Amino acid sequence: MSKEEVDTPPALQEKHWEKEHRQAGYTKHFKLIDSNVLHVSVEARQKITLEWMDVDLFETILDQTGLINTPFHCIWDFTHISEISYHYKKDITKLLYNRNPQFRLIVFYNMEPGARVIVESFAAVVPDSIRVIMTDTYQEAYDAVRAYEKGELPEPPVETPAEVMKRNFLAYLARMSWFDMFDEHINVPSFDDKYYSFFKALEAMQADLREKEKEKAMELEQLKNDYEQKITESVIKLNAQIELNKKQAREHEKEMAELKSRIANQDMELTRVSTAIAEKTTALRNLLDQIYALDIDQDQKRQMTDSCLSLIETETIEKRLNIELTESDSVFLSKLQKKHPNLNQRELRISLLVKLNYDTREIARSVGISTRGMESIRYRMHKKLGLGKHQSIKTYLSDLAATF
Repeated sequence: MSKEEVDTPPALQEKHWEKEHRQAGYTKHFKLIDSNVLHVSVEARQKITLEWMDVDLFETILDQTGLINTPFHCIWDFTHISEISYHYKKDITKLLYNRNPQFRLIVFYNMEPGARVIVESFAAVVPDSIRVIMTDTYQEAYDAVRAYEKGELPEPPVETPAEVMKRNFLAYLARMSWFDMFDEHINVPSFDDKYYSFFKALEAMQADLREKEKEKAMELEQLKNDYEQKITESVIKLNAQIELNKKQAREHEKEMAELKSRIANQDMELTRVSTAIAEKTTALRNLLDQIYALDIDQDQKRQMTDSCLSLIETETIEKRLNIELTESDSVFLSKLQKKHPNLNQRELRISLLVKLNYDTREIARSVGISTRGMESIRYRMHKKLGLGKHQSIKTYLSDLAATF
């Protein structure tokens, strides 16, 4: 059994008191020793850089152990730790000066040479209520905590002038690096002092960092102004688009109201026309019956009956057209007239019949012209519609109707 196992009490460790940092190559462990000593260590296979402070986990453990508002000590095993990241340093400053846990003594042991200066920098900037020391072993660290509890921990030895200079230098550097403090006055020793160049260089670096902060602030302000300008321009554009949409909606509503009014008038006219056509068809059929009853020359009778049948067929087509005319047909005619105002009423009617798939003979009868006359009208319409030599009127009108 080792000396540590004999002279130190067993530690309490919960499974959730650990945090794996896989990319950084280590796992952090927390343990509770006695009732007021928190032990922190890392498990790794090689030298590592501490990436994150894990503040949330740290405070959870303090809460679960009853140390959240109680003075306690911390023992840090720095085995494998060669460097500390910038994020870790910033988290330390937030923890110490914002959340303010009740640290009393912090002991680091098993220090790597490269990490020692980091701990010394940390010790130079912690609040006066916290004491930081370094030991070689865990046993020495635990004994120091117990001695502190009894008031028997020796005070730090009086520093030599060189040690004072070193501590001040590290403190200035840590406050600039960890706390972004660039306005602190640096006490530069006299020109003939051997440390003059170190502190003068530190002062120059402080001035450079201060200027960089100003440039960064100006850049951020410019980005903010540019962003606000873009937002303003976007809002103006959006409001203008909203107003345009409202205007177009009002125009569409007005146009729809006009179309509905026209459709209502057309419905009335269609009713009148359908009634008239029905009356004419009935009269024609009565006339046809009378012709059949006449005792006249058969060739003359056939000519008369053929003429009556042709008129009846024309009236039947006209009636079917009036019945089939829908609201979409009315919209089609309105749009077609707007797109091609040079079309006359007969050409508009012919366009609708073409769109409704009537053949040339039926269309000719409906408008009261010969089939050859219908061909002439289609030729003129082809030019009025601006169609190419091989473009079809039927295809053009069908495509036009599909866009409404």
